[in-house]
Amino acid sequence: MTTPSEPVVGERRHLLNLAYRLLGSLAEAEDAVQETYARWYGLTPEQRDAIASPGAWLTTVAGRVCLDLLGSARVRRERYVGEWLPEPLPDQNDPADRITLDESVTMAFLVALEAMTPAQRVALVLHDVFGYSFAEVAEITGRTQAACRELASSGRRRIRAARPLTPVARQADLVKDFKQAWEAGDIDALVGLLDPGATLTADGGGVVRAALHPIEGGELVARYVADLASFGELTLVERTVNGSPGLVLQRGDELAAVYAFDIADDRITRIWAMRNPEKLRPWLG
Repeated sequence: MTTPSEPVVGERRHLLNLAYRLLGSLAEAEDAVQETYARWYGLTPEQRDAIASPGAWLTTVAGRVCLDLLGSARVRRERYVGEWLPEPLPDQNDPADRITLDESVTMAFLVALEAMTPAQRVALVLHDVFGYSFAEVAEITGRTQAACRELASSGRRRIRAARPLTPVARQADLVKDFKQAWEAGDIDALVGLLDPGATLTADGGGVVRAALHPIEGGELVARYVADLASFGELTLVERTVNGSPGLVLQRGDELAAVYAFDIADDRITRIWAMRNPEKLRPWLG
């Protein structure tokens, strides 16, 4: 016999995928999904039976929870020590909890989303990534359809530059070459792989040592990463980061950082270095 709770159990992965893209944090996404289910189970059986589409109801509530969280997150991130970066994701083994790793979760895409207002971000992700109509987006955000169209359009203009321009296989080759040059301490080779205007942004969250401001310029970035080897023996491992080729840096048995890359015109244009151990939790399993 079907119970009222069964139709909503299968929605968890969808809700988690949505919340992670909206919030840029797996921990916050899990909290948002938990709050969404808490509101569902807070309804009376009669109220739940009256809902024609539990999945649509859960999505609406999750979207509103995330919109509220994004508003408060902007305030928290203004007080954040150093640069705030989205939480990087490894390949995941549990299908029930797996975030779908596609171009809408690349670090470049998520960083671009961070530059948007909460309403722009929600409208763009719901419509462009998940295919919701503007009528549905309006219901979730509490805005008119026309306003949601404009929000998505303005967000889309911001995101165009973040679209991947290099095939994944070529990205992997460049990341491998970068790893080898880094291990060899070959600054000239590193400079050759980096765009002259390349930037490296690190997130230590005030918990561990990390550059407080972006390192700008290919030569400065090359010297910065080469200097990291002077702080002790390091091991670099090629890993998939948010569905794209990346690197994990280990010092002994300790996970020290996760690196994501943005590549265009056969050069590395941006590097994101996640150092904050609180955001590396998914990598410790």
